[in-house]
Amino acid sequence: MNLKKITVLCLTGVLSAALLLSGCQSAPATTKTNSDADSSWTDIQQKGKFIVGLDASFAPMGYTDESGEIVGFDIDLARAAAGKMGVSVEFQPIDWDSKSLALSSKKIDVIWNGFSISDERKQEVLFTDPYLTTEQVLIVKKGSPVKTKSDLAGKKIALQDGSTSEDALKSDSTTYNSIGDSNISRFKENTEVIMELNSGRVDAAIIDEVFVNYYLSKENMTDKFDVLEESFGAEDYGVGGRLTDKAFIAELNKALAQCKSEGKTSGISQKWFGKDIIK
Repeated sequence: MNLKKITVLCLTGVLSAALLLSGCQSAPATTKTNSDADSSWTDIQQKGKFIVGLDASFAPMGYTDESGEIVGFDIDLARAAAGKMGVSVEFQPIDWDSKSLALSSKKIDVIWNGFSISDERKQEVLFTDPYLTTEQVLIVKKGSPVKTKSDLAGKKIALQDGSTSEDALKSDSTTYNSIGDSNISRFKENTEVIMELNSGRVDAAIIDEVFVNYYLSKENMTDKFDVLEESFGAEDYGVGGRLTDKAFIAELNKALAQCKSEGKTSGISQKWFGKDIIK
């Protein structure tokens, strides 16, 4: 074999090897960036706490007592869950009507204060599993001619602004239309709703059953009002987080389930309600 042929064969072999190697190389691996990952639980762990936003007048779920301390059923439950998660919890009173803004702006990490689960709220909030069931009830002063929802036609009604009390009323279109929106007075706090009814400026109020039963008993006002048998339906309470915070809410769900299985939630319920009403 002459030198020219040997050179050609060597070049051919080198080129073939190069092509073979290039064909075997894999495409660069696609890696997730930090922005794609859900770091919500890691962020809470690093911070060492999560911040609960609440309406600090919603007894017995979460409210400010006579000494200025925030107390309540949800306060005790949040502390118990945080303990299971190995972090602490901070409570931040907020304007209940602006709760979604407080959550999305990260002023708070969760809304936890008798927060009713609804389809509308699910569009903005990631809820935990429900832990308690309540109803939106109709209350009137003793001796009122209002006995049923059909008696509300043209009457003046009070309820909390931004609450599911209004959602429940509007979902009952027959009753809502018979009242007329101009006859509905909206207030920031449920205590104001009761005071408005007590003053006689409205004929009835739509309000959360858990709150009204506790408040009227605590304030020795049960003899002044009637809670009517006909209600605006049952609803569940849950803890609300940001839609993106799936990892954090998953850990919170685990902690709440553990508190329930160990009987902690039952004990907290007995303390605040005198019985176990946990879902």
